[in-house]
Amino acid sequence: MSGTTENRAGDSGDRVGPGSLVTLHYRIALADDSELLSTFSATPATLQLGGGELAPSLEKCLVGLPVGERHVFLLEAAQAFGEHHAELVQRMPRSSFPDEAELAVMNMVEFAAPDGSTHAGLVRELSTDFAVIDFNHPLAGKAVRFEVEVIGIL
Repeated sequence: MSGTTENRAGDSGDRVGPGSLVTLHYRIALADDSELLSTFSATPATLQLGGGELAPSLEKCLVGLPVGERHVFLLEAAQAFGEHHAELVQRMPRSSFPDEAELAVMNMVEFAAPDGSTHAGLVRELSTDFAVIDFNHPLAGKAVRFEVEVIGIL
């Protein structure tokens, strides 16, 4: 993980810690700077670290940051959302899906596990006989650019 700081502020003041409730602007882009999500031109986000609202790898980047600085973190695939694992891509007969299932390429589909938990998969391919479902995170295998500015720690 590499990071850069823009707009250097002083070292005094509060810093983000594990479990902090923070208000921030953030931007997630691919390594080529193709933007995926940004709050910089909208309302900032308020989230609790450890609450599952942001990926743990991105939360880790926030710990120790002070209010008022803008940081950019470049995360390799393994540091961001993990490597893409071919064994998590499964070809399944369409007959195994309920009739009401909305199957379309690039749609997420939820599956119930025997233990009651649910798992989401992305439909990668679809034919009249089968569907290819990818259970990797949609950003698995991709390097990510994470830009953040902490506005406040509540």
